[in-house]
Amino acid sequence: MTTKFLAKLMGLWLLLTVGSMIATRDSTIATMNALFGDPALTWIAGVFTLLFGLVVVLCHNRWSGGAGTVVVTLYGWIATLKGLLFLCLPASVQTQLWSQMHFAQYFYAYLVFALAIGGYLLYAGFTATD
Repeated sequence: MTTKFLAKLMGLWLLLTVGSMIATRDSTIATMNALFGDPALTWIAGVFTLLFGLVVVLCHNRWSGGAGTVVVTLYGWIATLKGLLFLCLPASVQTQLWSQMHFAQYFYAYLVFALAIGGYLLYAGFTATD
């Protein structure tokens, strides 16, 4: 897979997902709280997060070639590690970590960070020359 394709995919996914989360703030917070309150849902989220991360790592493990290339690879590794944590950490530890993030309190700060990454990836994907 090319950096261009993955950057566009990840960038669009982040921007659309975060946009929907902003539009439905209360529902998003309730959904995330429910996710971390249900070990089965967290496990399923972990399986799919791990799968996505492994696809990126196995198809695009490039640490040179520009910032966009490195961000795509780093995103894949972070998704892989996050998926493994969802699968391996006990539910009580995941719930504790979730509560320490204060998601509802810092909702917009988390999403601005995600929007910045998504915007950068989208820009990198549409301006790359590979």
